[in-house]
Amino acid sequence: MNQERRDRLGDAAIEVLSESGSRGLTHRAVDAAADVPLGTTKNYFPTRDALLRATTERIIALYEAVPRPAPVDRAGLAALLRTLLEHVRGPGRVRVLALLELQCEAARTPWLATSLDAFAAADFAYFEHAQRSAGLPVTPQRAATVTMALHAALPHLVAESPATQAAAGLDDLEGFVDDLLNTVYGAP
Repeated sequence: MNQERRDRLGDAAIEVLSESGSRGLTHRAVDAAADVPLGTTKNYFPTRDALLRATTERIIALYEAVPRPAPVDRAGLAALLRTLLEHVRGPGRVRVLALLELQCEAARTPWLATSLDAFAAADFAYFEHAQRSAGLPVTPQRAATVTMALHAALPHLVAESPATQAAAGLDDLEGFVDDLLNTVYGAP
């Protein structure tokens, strides 16, 4: 099948998930968002599970396309983490909202949980590698703590709630990242 069309439908499904939630993800809604004839999405992804799988694969592909170089020092790591969090507030917001919707759906859909688990495991491995590359005294627990803090920040960043962001320190991403690294690794 046409990969360009599959990607277009995947992008539309991500938009639908971010705007309407998991319950709003229907073949018709994706057809409308992609501006394709009715039935096109169903031709490519005949079941809801197939549509969820394709959406998950597209989110993962888009996430993996975000540049994430290995930092060479702590300042480089801090800049990388800040940039990734800023991406969530900006061009990555729709994708992150859709990912959060998929994570909620995974609580009821075991095969989806397996797909997202592999994705999260790769994310944990990447952030552990980034911390090692930055020359920090990494342990699995420290690496996991940093990664979990980043993951925990995502729903608050996409919700755009100023009081919650201020309470969590997310209204100052530079300060949030510095405080996180100082808490886990000590001051530089």
